[in-house]
Amino acid sequence: MALVRGCNFPDELFYSAEGNVWARREADGTITAGMTAYGCALSGEIVAWVAKKIGRFVEQNKSAGTIESGKWVGPVKAPVSGEIIAVNEAAAAMPGAINADPYGAGWLLRMKPLDWERESAALLSGKAAAGAFEVKMQAEGFAGCA
Repeated sequence: MALVRGCNFPDELFYSAEGNVWARREADGTITAGMTAYGCALSGEIVAWVAKKIGRFVEQNKSAGTIESGKWVGPVKAPVSGEIIAVNEAAAAMPGAINADPYGAGWLLRMKPLDWERESAALLSGKAAAGAFEVKMQAEGFAGCA
């Protein structure tokens, strides 16, 4: 697992540094997605998660739902294009889980990707992801995850 300025980035995940989201390819070809620890730290305490409806098609880097915190309201961008097939209702009911465990209990949605092979090429993993997030954190003056 990469640790960048106190933020965890598990090696087995794929990341959009621009969108502050992650994706995990599941054995059945679907993906699970959520916010990165860095995205959670930037947002502050998350108070609401409202996803687009199940069955909705979302394009890569377009909004798959909305996160609200005490200091920010904004989109969670889809890491790849696809159909939303599940939403983490537990995280919607208890949004603090997103901050507490963004890669586990705080996952946000599951998707059936349209073209994983092509679109995942734009995502980063391992050392490449860690390097991209370090550059981004430096540029944004981010001190670190708590």
